[in-house]
Amino acid sequence: MSPPEHLIIPGWPAPANVKALQTTRLGGISSAPYDSLNLGDHVGDAPMSVARNRMLLNTLLPSEPVWLKQVHGTVVANADMAGCLPQGDAGIARHRDAVCVVMTADCLPVLLCDQQGSVVGAAHAGWKGLAAGIVEATVQAMDVAPHNLMAWLGPAISQQAFEVGEEVRAVFVDADPQAAAAFIPGEHGKWLADLYALTRLRLNALGITQIYGGGYCTYRERERFFSYRRDGVTGRMGTFIWLD
Repeated sequence: MSPPEHLIIPGWPAPANVKALQTTRLGGISSAPYDSLNLGDHVGDAPMSVARNRMLLNTLLPSEPVWLKQVHGTVVANADMAGCLPQGDAGIARHRDAVCVVMTADCLPVLLCDQQGSVVGAAHAGWKGLAAGIVEATVQAMDVAPHNLMAWLGPAISQQAFEVGEEVRAVFVDADPQAAAAFIPGEHGKWLADLYALTRLRLNALGITQIYGGGYCTYRERERFFSYRRDGVTGRMGTFIWLD
C-alpha cells in the first residue's frame, strides 16, 4: 500500500526491509489547534480524536507502535517488548514488525538503522536530550559498530527560529568546542542554535558518517508541521521505523 501524500518517506539508502515514515500535521480529524493529524494524547486534544488519528496510521503499520512517555531524558526502550507504555526518549527494535515511534513538535526526530537491516532505532532529540546523550544512548543500545549505522534527521525547528540562552550554548560548547559553529549570535545576548548541526556533530563523533534528511523547519512551515515554540498549544507528529 502506498502511503498518502501528506506523509514523508525518509530519503536514505536503508536496506529494503527497513521501513519508516514521518507524519505531518495533515490528514487527520482533530480540530484546531490540534488540526489535524495530532498523535499526542498528552496535549489536551480530545482522546477520541487522537485514537482515531492513530487508527488511521495503523493501516500503514504492521503492528501497534510502542508509544513512549517522553521526558527529554536518555532512556532507550525496547520495542520488541510490546504491551506497555514505557518512559523514555528513544526506542530500538530487532524483531520483525516491532514499531518504534517518537513524537515531536520542534525537537528533532532521529532514525537509525544498520546496513544489514538487523536493528532499527528512533530517538527524540530536543536540546536537553541531545546534550544529555540520547543519541549516544540509542546507538549503544543498538549494539552494532557505529560505522555500520546510518541516520535520517526528520522535521525540526531550524536555526533561524530557535533562539536559546547562553546557558544552552555553554552546555554544548563545554562538551565539544566544535559545537560553537552550530550557534550564531541573536538579539539581546541570545543565540540561534542549529539542532541539525549539533546532532550531526554527535553522530560524527560516534563514527556515523552516513547522515541524511534535515533541512525542514517546523516553526516556519506552519501549514505542514506542528510547532510548540510557535503555537504553544499544538499537536504532535510521529516518526516511525520498523523491520519488515
